[in-house]
Amino acid sequence: MIPIKDINPSRSAPLVTILLILVCTVVFLYEVMLPPHLREIFIKMFAVIPFEIIHGVDIPPPDPLTPYGNLISYQYLHGSFMHILGNMLFLWVFGDNVEDKMGKLRFLIFYTICGVVAALFQVMVYPNSQIPLIGASGAISGVLGAYAVLFPRAQIITLVFFFFFIDIVAVPALVWIAVWFAFQFTSALFSVNHLSMGGVAWFAHLGGFVTGVILVNFFRRS
Repeated sequence: MIPIKDINPSRSAPLVTILLILVCTVVFLYEVMLPPHLREIFIKMFAVIPFEIIHGVDIPPPDPLTPYGNLISYQYLHGSFMHILGNMLFLWVFGDNVEDKMGKLRFLIFYTICGVVAALFQVMVYPNSQIPLIGASGAISGVLGAYAVLFPRAQIITLVFFFFFIDIVAVPALVWIAVWFAFQFTSALFSVNHLSMGGVAWFAHLGGFVTGVILVNFFRRS
């Protein structure tokens, strides 16, 4: 299922959501402009490396922000066009309404915390991994968790693929996000025996989502 938009107009311009999309896009364009070997170095300098977090060491190349500062910087890196396109689409569809409910600064803090905790979930599952963890999906998973709590009845206009059939349907947000979460959970279980191979950080998605559900009521405006 691919979300196209939600039928849930917000009351104010989603300035922070737009800013996050712009920053991620600019960083990604900078990445792709680098020669392959320099891009690899750049990603390792600002990505989360679970081994570094657990053992408190900095594996070369040195991290300008320290391994712990990378818990924030990793959220703005992406590995491919499809990676950033998917993440930014989800952020655009779900982020504006959550930002509207929380306010600009609160939403930015909420988003960042969800991203940090998401990374720590992945680190705890595979603490000795030296595979770089990058992407905004952990933080965006937190936004989905908040959306499910705040707008369970909102309609999500969705592109649905079923074998050779493609259709556009309206799905209640709670149902849409429940299906999304079930897919993340199932994928995480199947990935346990293949963590050393890298790939999608499913546990980061779960960690970010749970964090969003827990924290949303602390950050929403009365």
